[in-house]
Amino acid sequence: MNKQTPTTDYLNKCRELMDTVEQQRAAIAQAADWFAETILAGRMTHVFGSGHSRIMVEEMWPRYGSFPGFNPIVELSLSFHNLVVGSNGQRQAMFLENVSGLAGRILRNFDLSDKDSALVISSSGCNVVPIEMAEEFQRRGVRVVSIISRKHSEASTSKRTDGRKLQDFSDLVLDTGAPIGDAMVKIKGLDTPVAPGSTVGGCLLVNTIKAEVALRLTRAGQPPKVLSGANVVGAERAVELFESAYDEHARRLAKLYENIGM
Repeated sequence: MNKQTPTTDYLNKCRELMDTVEQQRAAIAQAADWFAETILAGRMTHVFGSGHSRIMVEEMWPRYGSFPGFNPIVELSLSFHNLVVGSNGQRQAMFLENVSGLAGRILRNFDLSDKDSALVISSSGCNVVPIEMAEEFQRRGVRVVSIISRKHSEASTSKRTDGRKLQDFSDLVLDTGAPIGDAMVKIKGLDTPVAPGSTVGGCLLVNTIKAEVALRLTRAGQPPKVLSGANVVGAERAVELFESAYDEHARRLAKLYENIGM
């Protein structure tokens, strides 16, 4: 008889997250359709997350098994967690995450098009900056897909004065399946749960989307340049893929700057 341990408890909870993601196959396919349309049009899908949601941004691009077509928007002031206290500490990041107007200043850097699309990640969907990022994208005709933890978001209060949340400015909403409070494991004698699940659910979502986008690009005759390891494709091919992928990213990114201020 297997003894229930924190490890088995967490892994069982993660299997539940997988079930939640699998139940969203149609929505994942829809997100992939929109993102592939953007990339095939020569534009980019903008990916934004503050706080620990930054992890999903970097999971999408650039890393092994990923490809150009995504614009990772990561503000260090909102997501640089290493120092915790002191200069550039968590208190400042958590404060800035709820400063109205910051999203508009971030997007002022880019020449957006209605051919673009966006993915905005926020577990609670209640912090001001990610909500305003989605609002600004929609205002400029950009389709928005959001990733939230539905149970956590529905039990949380928006930091916006009007009470609106990220899902209120999204054309499509995906759910990580993480519970209220995110942490999934209860320890006897400890009054607060540990071990969050939103990152696991979020990574499942972004990688299923990524795989679906790759399928669509390949079927359209534009197979993506995937960052691949030398032990998979050989050293020469790996270097070729890295260089060509980064070059393509640069060319796509250049389009986001060419008409700024005009």
